[in-house]
Amino acid sequence: MRLKRLVGAGERFLREGDLGPFRKTVKRNDNYLLLGVTGGIASGKTVVAEMLEALGAPLIDFDLLARQVVEPGKPAFKEIVGYFGKQVLHEDGTLDRKKLSKIIFQDPEKRTQLEGITHPPIYEAFFKRVSDITDKDPAAIIQAVVPLLIEKNLQSMFDKVLVVYVSEAQQIERLVERDGITREEAVHILKAQLPIDEKLAYADFVVNNEASVEETRKQVEEIWLEVKRLQGEKTRSP
Repeated sequence: MRLKRLVGAGERFLREGDLGPFRKTVKRNDNYLLLGVTGGIASGKTVVAEMLEALGAPLIDFDLLARQVVEPGKPAFKEIVGYFGKQVLHEDGTLDRKKLSKIIFQDPEKRTQLEGITHPPIYEAFFKRVSDITDKDPAAIIQAVVPLLIEKNLQSMFDKVLVVYVSEAQQIERLVERDGITREEAVHILKAQLPIDEKLAYADFVVNNEASVEETRKQVEEIWLEVKRLQGEKTRSP
């Protein structure tokens, strides 16, 4: 895949209204491979990503990018406060992400407004990170962890998509335990995402993360070998 395709994807999002004023030009590179890592909430995407990183896949975490672009002083931070008010701030002046999440879960219009503010700098940071990695290693296998990859129709940005899977019942159980919320709240959160079973139809690779860490690692290592094989074919192609 080429970085030119990333630009094309960005332009398509622009036409669809997802990225607002986003436009970006990045250099072409035929040799690297982009692996999109996604799954449902509390499915264990971070665990799988860390395993892949240890095997040699540089990691770009969209959740981390989302936090970085809304740090105090950043343009997106100022826009968010301007729209939502100081009610979404902690006492120390940083963004109260939990309070903001509650607001947008209850109001789709405000959710759309927030995405319009944050998505352009997130994608710009992503493209820059890809360019930085490929400057050092033109044939890198880069993984990007994108929680809403399928919901946002981002599949075309990636050569391959890996879905981390656990059952919906396990998602709910893990959410309740991890976040200290009620079962009803967990179910409400899941409703904001595409059901995890439906995400499997978009996957080139699936990691079933319901069993032991050792079993998950075995699956990840097998997928890594296949991705390296595909990358080798790609690099050898004229």
